[in-house]
Amino acid sequence: MTDSPARFDLVVVGSGGGAMTAAHLAQKRGLSTVVVEKTALLGGTSAYSGGSCWLPGSQVQQRAGLTDSTESARSYLDAVLADPDPIKIDAFLATAPGLVAALEDDPTMEFEWSPFPEYFDAPGRVGGGRSIQPVKVRRSDLPDVVAALVRPPIERDRAGERGRNTLSGGQALIARLLWAFTRDGGTVLTGHCMDRLVVEDDRVVGVEAVSESGRVRIDGRCGVLLAAGGFEHNQPWRSQYGVPGDSRWSMAPAGTNTGEPIAAACEIGAATDLLDQGWFCPGLVQPDGSGSFTLGFRGGLMVDQTGHRYANECLPYDRFGREMARSADRVPSWFVFDDREAGRLPAIAMPEGDPEAHLAGGTWVRADALEELADVLGLPDLPATVARFNDFATTGVDEDFGRGGDEYDTFFAGGDGPNTALTPIDRPPYYAAQFVLSDLGTKGGLVTDAAARVLDDQSRPIAGLYATSNGAASVFGAVYPGPGAPLGSAMVFGALAVEDLAPPG
Repeated sequence: MTDSPARFDLVVVGSGGGAMTAAHLAQKRGLSTVVVEKTALLGGTSAYSGGSCWLPGSQVQQRAGLTDSTESARSYLDAVLADPDPIKIDAFLATAPGLVAALEDDPTMEFEWSPFPEYFDAPGRVGGGRSIQPVKVRRSDLPDVVAALVRPPIERDRAGERGRNTLSGGQALIARLLWAFTRDGGTVLTGHCMDRLVVEDDRVVGVEAVSESGRVRIDGRCGVLLAAGGFEHNQPWRSQYGVPGDSRWSMAPAGTNTGEPIAAACEIGAATDLLDQGWFCPGLVQPDGSGSFTLGFRGGLMVDQTGHRYANECLPYDRFGREMARSADRVPSWFVFDDREAGRLPAIAMPEGDPEAHLAGGTWVRADALEELADVLGLPDLPATVARFNDFATTGVDEDFGRGGDEYDTFFAGGDGPNTALTPIDRPPYYAAQFVLSDLGTKGGLVTDAAARVLDDQSRPIAGLYATSNGAASVFGAVYPGPGAPLGSAMVFGALAVEDLAPPG
């Protein structure tokens, strides 16, 4: 280990939306802050995301003329969450509007509202959704160091390609926060895998990390914020804690999120919760065995290994993923569709991949007749399942699962029948694409209080240690309330950590 540790006021482990929000706010307050990132690029899964932020009641929603408010969001969460911590929920809701105002007060940051329905029909729901997202930014407008460090979108990152000339969604969020952070003198250390917390006099005062130059110590005078991802790429942990799915199918970037920060906190007595939970989604299987986050089904139907439907395919992705997890015969599933879109998947898959590569690799099957497709798949009941679905498309009523009965169901739909979410499968050739249970990350981890302080097994704060993002047990429990809930909660509790650890004055 290096003889003399690097010294800062705050050490932030991770570089997603929660980490970079906290780092930016701390540096702007005059705290010397370092971001410690395991990989060579910043943003993690946040950079892959659409950048939606579930931050209710802010000036952005007001500018858009929405009916959103802190109280309506509270009603919504009261209706959809199971046994939430009311103190943490209140802290989240009370902080969100001010956080957005503080971020937009910086010239690097601007948000806008974009329609994206929330995931439950419940009191307090806002028509069209209340999530906000960062405004796009051109690569040429960014400092070179910022443009070089932001992780590209998933389809380019997996292919080893650089990012686009215009950064949107999660890349825009990370780029804008990183821009402000580095402008104000913040430090970024990439290629540093943090795996140990330094404790002196019963207080966390820094971290140890493994880098190319060996083991290093990085001190944080005011504290350490663990704001990295979860443990979705750690298959032994997934198996131990019962997280559905498989590490191969997770959407997290390669080489990330194997749980070292969580393990380091547990070594000094931190409590954990929700370790069996994730932010789930159906995953389109790629020829290399990985999964692709898929949403927005606008045609086709999903069947299990008996050839029968088991849920409304237009459910929000986490809710559909949880339906997949209910039975072993649903993983893998087959998504059946016709040639209405010239052999393309009638859904949004990130990435979709090349249909011919799928067909060559056996992750897709094509046939001229449904009976032939059923024979190849070994699903003799498939033609009857499709016939029943086509009858529903004719009447406009899905008698089995109610597809098309909710605002979210029809948001992506494009059918021209009596129910736009129900389009018949009747134009050969026919296709079947293999699906598995993917995730956007695990959401169980360190137990924290309303100030994002990490608690021990006696519910006592561990001095100097804070956590947010997917390494902390989610404030929303097992529920995914709406688009941007992971980012919004990570950002809020990152901000609350800074408020608590910053010295007075």
